[in-house]
Amino acid sequence: MRITREATVVTITFTRPDLMNRFDVPQETEFIEALKFLRHTDDDVRAVILAAEGKAFSAGGDVNTVLAMASDFGARKRAVAAGLELMTELLSFPIPIVTAIQGAAMGLGANVAFATDVVVAWRGARLADPHVRIGVVAGDGGAVVWPLSAGILRAKRHLLTGDPITAEEGYAFGLVTDLVDAPEDVLPCARALADKIASLPPLAVQGTKQALNRLLGQRAGEVLELSLQLEAMTMATDDVVEATTAFLEKRPGVFRGQ
Repeated sequence: MRITREATVVTITFTRPDLMNRFDVPQETEFIEALKFLRHTDDDVRAVILAAEGKAFSAGGDVNTVLAMASDFGARKRAVAAGLELMTELLSFPIPIVTAIQGAAMGLGANVAFATDVVVAWRGARLADPHVRIGVVAGDGGAVVWPLSAGILRAKRHLLTGDPITAEEGYAFGLVTDLVDAPEDVLPCARALADKIASLPPLAVQGTKQALNRLLGQRAGEVLELSLQLEAMTMATDDVVEATTAFLEKRPGVFRGQ
């Protein structure tokens, strides 16, 4: 992960394109630390850009890690704690964040993006929260951010099936705020929007975000911890072992609800 600054705008960039910028323990930890640092810095940071290198914004979680958690209670407990910390940090973050989605955003990668303030995306980028397809509850923010932006029925439609959408569909649903025609156009558009936010009276901007964060926090308080606990419970099932194994072996899964 790389953190750079230009004037009053900071850019956080995921820098592991070979791993499709997946949200494994190292990336999740670094991202939380970056958010905490920026939250408490005394510098005049007025906007943050969240971007990624490579063809994917983020592939989400690592399937092999999910499989390993099936037999590791400690790992599941740590995953719930990290997920709660990450989404709580994002949903209460005081500085506006503009996300630049130049490629696929899956699972936690998509949910992180949808928990920010402005989402700029290449219209052909694929977006999804496919937790159910690997046998786990959509617990790491999906049950919060999808219904808030897309509405409860569309959230159910895509969280219960794991079916992906394009960013163009996401724009129609309310998950994406700004569309561009090519992946290389995403970051310049995000930069222009971040610069615009940074040029406005900062107390007014941050006060407005503080009020909106209260709304997000109330919704998250209703469902986030429960959804993460349910996700951890499903990580210990036979179905998650079968789902992840079938995914890795590229075959259909056979599920018994056990």
